Amino acid sequence: MQLLGIDVGGTFTDFVWLVDGSIRVHKVPTTPDDQSKAMRQGMAELGVAAEVPVVHGTTTATNALLERRGARTALLTTAGFEDVLAIGRQDRPHLYRLSQTRPPALVPAAWRFGVRERVAADGTVLTPLDEAQVADLAGRLAADGVQSIAVVLLFSFRHPAHEQRVAALLQERLPEVSCSLSSDILPEYREYERTATTVINAYVQPLVARYLQRLQRVLGDRPIRVMQSNGGAIGLEQAARQAARLVLSGPAGGVVGAFERARQALGGEAPRVLTLDMGGTSTDVALCPGSIPQTAEGRIAGLPLRLPSTDIHTVGAGGGSMARVDAGGVLRVGPESAGADPGPVCYGRGGTVPTVTDANLVLGRLDAGRFLGGSGTMRLDEGAARAALARLGERLHLSAEEAALGVLRVAHATMERALRRVSVKQGHDPRDYTLVPFGGAGPLHACDVAAALGIRRILVPPTPGVLSALGLLLADLVFDASHAVLRPMAALMEHPAPLAQTAERLGEQVRAVLRRDGALDPALSAALDLRYAGQSYELTVPLALPISADHLRAAAAAFHDAHARCYGHADPSAPVEAVTLRVQGRAPGARPPVTPEPPAATDAAVAHLGRKDVWFDADGPTPTDGYDRARLRHGHRLAGPAIVFQYDTTVVILPGWQARVDAWGNLILTAPDG
Repeated sequence: MQLLGIDVGGTFTDFVWLVDGSIRVHKVPTTPDDQSKAMRQGMAELGVAAEVPVVHGTTTATNALLERRGARTALLTTAGFEDVLAIGRQDRPHLYRLSQTRPPALVPAAWRFGVRERVAADGTVLTPLDEAQVADLAGRLAADGVQSIAVVLLFSFRHPAHEQRVAALLQERLPEVSCSLSSDILPEYREYERTATTVINAYVQPLVARYLQRLQRVLGDRPIRVMQSNGGAIGLEQAARQAARLVLSGPAGGVVGAFERARQALGGEAPRVLTLDMGGTSTDVALCPGSIPQTAEGRIAGLPLRLPSTDIHTVGAGGGSMARVDAGGVLRVGPESAGADPGPVCYGRGGTVPTVTDANLVLGRLDAGRFLGGSGTMRLDEGAARAALARLGERLHLSAEEAALGVLRVAHATMERALRRVSVKQGHDPRDYTLVPFGGAGPLHACDVAAALGIRRILVPPTPGVLSALGLLLADLVFDASHAVLRPMAALMEHPAPLAQTAERLGEQVRAVLRRDGALDPALSAALDLRYAGQSYELTVPLALPISADHLRAAAAAFHDAHARCYGHADPSAPVEAVTLRVQGRAPGARPPVTPEPPAATDAAVAHLGRKDVWFDADGPTPTDGYDRARLRHGHRLAGPAIVFQYDTTVVILPGWQARVDAWGNLILTAPDG
């Protein structure tokens, strides 16, 4: 079996090639002007055959939203509801900030149109669709150069026929313009969230579709799947149609890879881990309390994205994050990034602003001659990095090394806050979790971040720098569908047949998509969003299939338990309402065979590379042992301070920390007295 994972990051494009039961990894600098250049280069250098299937992670949808460079999008909605996007929920992201500005809507007011039609909450047609008005609007949209249209009519999840007819009329007159229907994208209640999600899909869909078409041309006639935000892969056709599902495509692959490595190394099926994915532009963190976290309440670019996605929090702290002194004399690091071009100063491509990578190099935590495994592909310019940090230090009255330490402290504080947000803020004690750092820069900073949070154990996978690309290979083929229910659970328990029929219909829809993408017999699972009558928000609990009264009672009991865990109280006597039915189909991804290695001697001298001075604090440099990870074997033990060099990353082991190599090739780091 052969399979290639390609993850395009802000600085590097990563490749993991599963071939003949073994894994080969490779990295090339990302080419922002045309990402396919880096893909072609990496595949050529690896020698990947033309027929090898590919799983790809992309940031195309994410970047289009963050940079506001999506398609020219119009919104067609029920007359009188044109301003739903502008009104929103009237919430304040920063409660005590006196002056707040909201990001501009993806659809300007001039392109938000009300269509004469009306459907009641039960799906009854109150006002028929005015087809002549829709035809007239098509001419206006064409004259304005609109490229994509979101169609969101009131209660279309009860009666989708009006939306479908609008799309048909528009396609007759505007065949080159794409249409996104809320009844296809998100057939659920909550008008603002449904509108915002459908608009996001319309906004990014033309760009993603063009990107995927170019990808097909570049990669040739081979099977291609794309990673979705929910941690599962899907085929190109479905990915292009529902582009909003790709917003967290790349980061989701990393969480999948980290969780699978932890499950293998820590034993059992439910490891509790915190993931720290630090690349060149940002850091993504997630808390996995025995499973990969999922949410339907995500936000992107200030807008709600109500689609199943891996629960990931992102901050602007990466290896390329630039350091500067603000007008008040305070050292700032990120969120601006040097990216791949020009990149950090030490890359020698014209960068002048010092970055986190430059700080690591000046402090000795990176080695100029061993970057990318010392292959000679990319030698770092330590002199240029030191000069840039010296200029920064002059403004702070610090030496270059002291300024570099300050840069790392600021970056560590940003990452620490992110991890606290997904753990402490959600009622989890990070000390009960294992930290799994990955990405090109994650293992460089893992010990510092773990020490700040009181985490006692760190698991560094064998190839952490390309773990997101490995996660793409491991990802299952997944597709989700949902349907608004809005019925009392008591009524559903008394007459479960209609809900069971809806589940069967959704199951067939999901299976059809997955079979089209190569899954022979996808497994189905279901869940219900439940709430106490009168509540505004709900909790998702599993629902066994096929749906029966007993299975619904079990779901209600699970809801009471979940409510008690989340909010500290539950009322089993209170009426419960079913809000949304969710059905997911899943077919297994690749499972590379991994054989545990027998233990070797504990002495790691065979991998020793000598000593060098490394700065860990302002007291000065400390003589530090260096090791070649390729020579480390099961049973080898290291004592900090130490630096472990490998092709795709560098691992820093702080003074007092201990490390050992397990049977799977992972480095297990333990804190002093841990």
